[in-house]
Amino acid sequence: MKESPMKLANADILTINGGSSSIKFALYAAVKPLRRGLYGTVDRIGLSGTSLTFHEADGKPEISRKLVTADHKSAANALIDWLEQQIDFQSVKGLGHRVVHGMKHTAPEIVTPELLAELHRISPYDPDHLPREIEMIEAFRQRYAKLPQVACFDTAFHQTMPRVAKLLPIPRHFNRKGIQRYGFHGLSYAYLMEELVRLGDPAAKKGRVILAHLGNGASLAAVRDGKSIDTSMCFTPTAGLVMSTRSGDLDPGLAPYLARTEQMTTSQFYKMVNHESGLLGVSETSSDMRDLLDREKKDVRAAEAVALFCYQAKKWIGAYAAALGGLDTLVFAGGIGENAPVVRARICEGLKFLGIELDKSRNAKTAAVISKNSSRVMVRVIRTDEEMMIARSVGRMLGLSGGKV
Repeated sequence: MKESPMKLANADILTINGGSSSIKFALYAAVKPLRRGLYGTVDRIGLSGTSLTFHEADGKPEISRKLVTADHKSAANALIDWLEQQIDFQSVKGLGHRVVHGMKHTAPEIVTPELLAELHRISPYDPDHLPREIEMIEAFRQRYAKLPQVACFDTAFHQTMPRVAKLLPIPRHFNRKGIQRYGFHGLSYAYLMEELVRLGDPAAKKGRVILAHLGNGASLAAVRDGKSIDTSMCFTPTAGLVMSTRSGDLDPGLAPYLARTEQMTTSQFYKMVNHESGLLGVSETSSDMRDLLDREKKDVRAAEAVALFCYQAKKWIGAYAAALGGLDTLVFAGGIGENAPVVRARICEGLKFLGIELDKSRNAKTAAVISKNSSRVMVRVIRTDEEMMIARSVGRMLGLSGGKV
């Protein structure tokens, strides 16, 4: 069924956040502060049951419709077709994309033919995301060649890391080829830091902060005086903390061992550590933390998956407190970090020696601050918003009024 056009007023900025099997989108009016209008998600791309779910600006319940798409390119064009029914594209002044890998780029950039050529060149660095993000950019360029597009790099936030944090202990000539720790979730971390500034947390500008983005993809970052000094993801988003289907850090010797004993190829190993491991691999039932928490009392596999996730997150917090020389503020964000009080409690249990003391009641209610008044470390829960960060970046790049916090 074809929806009637809404022709939203002041639909100045469109954001596109492409994942491995989804595309999130949102429209913003460039006012102070930015105001979000229509937003939604194209989900299950490349799988059965691809659908577009959206919310209108007036708060009406979400609406879903099925899409017939085979891949990201057709999904992108289907989304553009649908958006054309909802808005007048002449009102859109800028389009922002989340680009997972940016190599040496330290800030958002206007998309040019040269930048597109570079993204094509580095696409092997992240074959799960970059090719799809490039397809999104090119689909919009083909339909709206004059619409300014801005690439917002997920790696840019971590470019401030010292060389010792970026350097990998492999032969030095690989470093000259760009193989180093890059880190990801940078748009989320940038948003969280801007929120800390807005909230008046003194650690945001001059202090020691650990940011825990815990969702299907999960990572932590150590931030000193507003700048990233280390992060758990590395050359690819597979590294670091155990995730929904990603393994996180593994013994490098596992790859040749499985090649010898299981005749596992490189592509099979890649599929295993990215799509069959993590919470799904350990539990053998689900990659969703909510499912595992429901099952943990009757299924030891689910209980062990949850315990492993909490244990590893606790270790990363301890490691980053050491790297920072102490800790002033800990922030939980992401789907798990924002919505799973029991996981937050288990991660923080036993960290009183670092100054972390949770208030049980506040944590159970997911209050904005979940630490005790007596806690030396302030523990916060902040709902992250990558799309808002993209919109702010577009506003700043194009001189629109909504670019400021």
